[in-house]
Amino acid sequence: MTNLSSMFAIAAVQSRLTGIDWVVIGLYFSILLCVAWWVVRKGKDSAADYFLAGRNLGWWVIGASIFASNIGSEHVVGLAGSGATSGVAMAHYELHAWCLLVLGWVFVPFYMRSKVFTMPEFLERRFSENSRYILSIVSIVTFIVSKIAVGIFAGGVVFGTLFPELHLSLGGLEIDSFWIGSVLVIALTGLYTALGGMRAVAYNDAVQVVVLIVGSACLTFYGLHALGGWSELRRICGSDMFNLWKPLIPAGVQGTWTPVLETGAGGAIVKEAWYFNGNFPWLGMLFCAPIIGLWYWCTDQYIVQRALGAPNEHVARRGSIFASFLKLSPVYLFIVPGLVCYALAKSGKVPELTSMIGPNGQAISSAAQGAFPMMVQYLLPPGLRGIVVAGLLSALMGSLAGVFNACSTLFTVDLYGKWKPQATQHQLVKTGRIATTVMVLIAMAWIPVIKGAQGLYNYLQAVQGYLAPPIFVVFFFGVFFKRMNAQGAFWSMLVGFALGIFRMLVDTPVTLGLEGFQNGYPTGSFLWIVNNIYFQYFSVLITIVSAIVMVVVSHMTAAPDYARIESLTFETQTHADMQSTRGSWSWREVAASAVVLTCILGSYLYFRG
Repeated sequence: MTNLSSMFAIAAVQSRLTGIDWVVIGLYFSILLCVAWWVVRKGKDSAADYFLAGRNLGWWVIGASIFASNIGSEHVVGLAGSGATSGVAMAHYELHAWCLLVLGWVFVPFYMRSKVFTMPEFLERRFSENSRYILSIVSIVTFIVSKIAVGIFAGGVVFGTLFPELHLSLGGLEIDSFWIGSVLVIALTGLYTALGGMRAVAYNDAVQVVVLIVGSACLTFYGLHALGGWSELRRICGSDMFNLWKPLIPAGVQGTWTPVLETGAGGAIVKEAWYFNGNFPWLGMLFCAPIIGLWYWCTDQYIVQRALGAPNEHVARRGSIFASFLKLSPVYLFIVPGLVCYALAKSGKVPELTSMIGPNGQAISSAAQGAFPMMVQYLLPPGLRGIVVAGLLSALMGSLAGVFNACSTLFTVDLYGKWKPQATQHQLVKTGRIATTVMVLIAMAWIPVIKGAQGLYNYLQAVQGYLAPPIFVVFFFGVFFKRMNAQGAFWSMLVGFALGIFRMLVDTPVTLGLEGFQNGYPTGSFLWIVNNIYFQYFSVLITIVSAIVMVVVSHMTAAPDYARIESLTFETQTHADMQSTRGSWSWREVAASAVVLTCILGSYLYFRG
């Protein structure tokens, strides 16, 4: 598999940041530190304030924080790289703004009535304590191997591309810009997250969203201007890269990896790299993508925690709808710049980018990971470049800050709080900070697995596709059907997670290229079949198995106590519950939701190749 240095093969020898850029970056982060300091002084040393900002966030802060947490590392870096290699295929995931409407209209009423801190806590009230423990542990594992590890890795990619000349020598050990950037991102993010908790995360997210949206929009504009306009982009990229609905392929075909030799001066071979002919079949996108989307936006602690910080159902719903508006933008702010970067490289209009194109005319997957920061380096003028770099780095930090806080909340409230029910508020907050530090160290050890994966965003979607299905099944079946009981939820999650972790264990040796696994498993063997089933199809399989287990086990065992789960399902909510929900919205929320759905439909109609 490719060496990490291939990711930075097209980076400049020296950073193009000027003195003006550094002044802008310094000013921007000074503002963020001031906001964090103001939040720390304003906050209280209590669990409710540290983990949920005292349940007093405004709807615009909630919406901005949800969006900022989502568009962190994996989006800014991963989506642009995906756009350069596979076109708009990943836009399916970005058009899941409708999932946020499901959060606001369907789930928010139940979450706000229950007054829970975490999603596992909600499962305990709906099902049992065992369900809470399983979801807590699996959620923490998911955060570590996907969100935290991916965030650290993406920070390294950005630094390696923007500041390739950075290096340190410690006792003969050379540390390159990738690891310097990774550590700096962790240190700065951990500082204001640990000190200010959820309130610091949310308010800094609100600032970051404005800068990132404006900066990314400028990058798209400059890129299209350098290329010659939108029509030129479509001509160079071709209709296939503008097609959301990829051809259906056999389940065993994950894509085509082809080796190419990168040469240096005089034709000398520098290293061997690989390019990946990605594929996202329409069947997988039609069924798997919504499963991942509904799990992520409606049941993941990382996202829902922002809505839980609202004072009431009305504010939480408005925040979710506002976030759905913002969620419409990544297709044009991150995927399109990746397409533009590919078109500029292929056309030769920006010579510094041409080395990212393989001999078959497609982008080399490893090099394309740096598409967004490379566009920033070679297209933007001084000053504006500094703003976008600041926004890019803050997005990486915002994503990590959100997951740090979510992880500490899960560990402290769902695990430590149950083991030590007599713990004081101060002890809970202190434990959350320690837990975050430990999880970060574990995530850093997982980075080699991501380095060997088939693209940053592909890796992220695959991991989520293996671990999300049983959570999706338990939450949705649990809220819609009162007959689902604790035994059904427990075995559904146990079986579903076992299947997902089994697939990850099968994939990891091949991904790392360990000795004996460089060429995968023996062709035709059981493990070869498992490893070669396209990840989206395997995700759908896990969903089906989890659903069958939950329904069958629930109906084979005693019905739950309906009085205990009053107000926690559609079939057990009271008349007062329904009246309260109806009074929390007006025509404005309905009209805003309709506009979001219309925009999504328009995007699907346009991106048809």
